[in-house]
Amino acid sequence: MIKIVVVAGPTASGKSSFGVDIAKKINGEVISCDSMQVYREMNIGTAKISRDEMNGVKHRLIDIVDPKDEFSVGEYSLSANKIIKEISNQGKIPVIVGGTGLYIDSILYPMTFGGSKNIEIRKSLENDCKKYGKEYMHGLLAQIDPEDAAKIHPNNVKRVLRALEIYKTTGKYKSDMQNSERKIQYDCCMVVLNPRREVLYKRIDCRVDDMFERGLAKEVNELLSSGVSFEDQSMQAIGYKEFRLFYDKTINEAELKDKIKQNSRNYAKRQITWLKRYGFAKWFDPESQIDLATDFILKSIRGNV
Repeated sequence: MIKIVVVAGPTASGKSSFGVDIAKKINGEVISCDSMQVYREMNIGTAKISRDEMNGVKHRLIDIVDPKDEFSVGEYSLSANKIIKEISNQGKIPVIVGGTGLYIDSILYPMTFGGSKNIEIRKSLENDCKKYGKEYMHGLLAQIDPEDAAKIHPNNVKRVLRALEIYKTTGKYKSDMQNSERKIQYDCCMVVLNPRREVLYKRIDCRVDDMFERGLAKEVNELLSSGVSFEDQSMQAIGYKEFRLFYDKTINEAELKDKIKQNSRNYAKRQITWLKRYGFAKWFDPESQIDLATDFILKSIRGNV
């Protein structure tokens, strides 16, 4: 069974730098597990790792999608699992780094709903969407499978229609199919970096302030000027979607910053809740236990855990 290391945690917990350090120590390559860092030209708002910060470690699944295009968890899963095998075949260890829960799931567990396709049902759903609108279709999904609907933004029409298609084709909920027979497909060593709440929130606030100093407003303006829309999936990311209210003159710049900080804190709480489902993961405070986290991974790789 292929050995992998997963470095997870809430936003601003220090995953990226720790992932680089670990990869260098164990002859690994990093696979990004972040649903927004897949997009090109979205660097500041996604806190994308820079080439200098990579410190010579190869990173995969960053900058692979145009911000005007949609990208699904299924597409991520196919790419990530293929790359895991490539890295392992090279005698290296894949180091999965990120905090997107669905992406982590799509690596750890086989996706069981890929074959349930029905072109006629899909076309009918697309016609209904044109006729009644995306909010109506998301409402249908919420009635059928509230667990899956809660994970999908109404603007992500592709995923909403896919979930409805799976139900109409198989008679089963997508969430149930994902949660059944959850047997990990890799030999996985997983650590979660979890700073104390007050430290994490301070990190988030400082990160958002730094984003504005580095030109986040300019980045958003350039994206919009290039034809990217607030309706696009990429612009649903925290740090971007809030600008819609700013452009509508509903909020000022100070309120914009505060809203991004608050949304980031809320997202961090959701990430922590999600990560608690992985009972086999070991949790560490990056402020005081980073050496313990490193030792745990090294021992696991050597078979001493």
